[in-house]
Amino acid sequence: MPHTNPEHAYRIDKQKVRRAFDRAAESYDEYAQLQKEVGERMLSRLDYIRIDPKRIIDIGAGTGRITKDLSQRFKKSTVIALDLAEGMLKKSRFTQKQGLGRFFNRVQHLCADAENLPIANDSLDFVFSNVTFQWCNDLDKTLQECYRVLSPGSLILFSSFGPDTLHELRTVWHEVDNYNHVNAFIDMHDIGDALIRAGFQSPVLDVENFTLTYNDIKDLMHELKAIGAHNVTAGRPRGLTGKNRLQKIKHAYEQFRQDGKLPASYEVIYGHAWVPEQKTRKEENNIEVKISLKKIGRR
Repeated sequence: MPHTNPEHAYRIDKQKVRRAFDRAAESYDEYAQLQKEVGERMLSRLDYIRIDPKRIIDIGAGTGRITKDLSQRFKKSTVIALDLAEGMLKKSRFTQKQGLGRFFNRVQHLCADAENLPIANDSLDFVFSNVTFQWCNDLDKTLQECYRVLSPGSLILFSSFGPDTLHELRTVWHEVDNYNHVNAFIDMHDIGDALIRAGFQSPVLDVENFTLTYNDIKDLMHELKAIGAHNVTAGRPRGLTGKNRLQKIKHAYEQFRQDGKLPASYEVIYGHAWVPEQKTRKEENNIEVKISLKKIGRR
């Protein structure tokens, strides 16, 4: 039976996330063109933000494409590629080794959860995260962790998917059953409020909408699986989806077909904010002992 508690139903299963992205590591770069485009647009924003970070973390680094760009942009910086999936980090290590040359030794890899960063207080100067925060169950905790590890006066720059993402797919699934088949996404205003609660100042957020098109709904579902972005919530249906339901979904999605193509909408939220020069920290954020950057191993 579907979960009756909506909050619990949309809770992310982190083990499922890890396994999904482990399996998707080899196919990710081929299919994740939207993620690549969003990451490049985020990097272009750095042309207008004056920072000179010495210690950077790329949260949700995936296969390391953006990590590589950050290393080349900030040539004197140490960059930590952090991801929940070891399979992604393995691919990232290969990417960095092949493409960075003498910069490779400045890239460190860390398998960890963004909601519990194993990094010392005030030890980083820049947090970068491309479409990752939607995989976190507790955005407040995630942003508090980012605030905790950042030094006074430093920057967080991120993107995340908003609630209009994949609304077509969510709509047609609701016509078929009462399970949730699409992950939940957080509204821009709620993200802004969470930044303030975490302690950041001067948050700036904006939204950009993208529409990808497909010949058939199977192409969309294949792409989501290939990038590890299929449903990993507690309220997902257990077991295989039957042919009858798939046929209903295929038929229902046809209502959105335009100019011979099926659309899939993505709402991308961009945000950045600063840590105050006079940094304050909530008492509960300063309890755990974290490791220093020097103790993060490279393999």
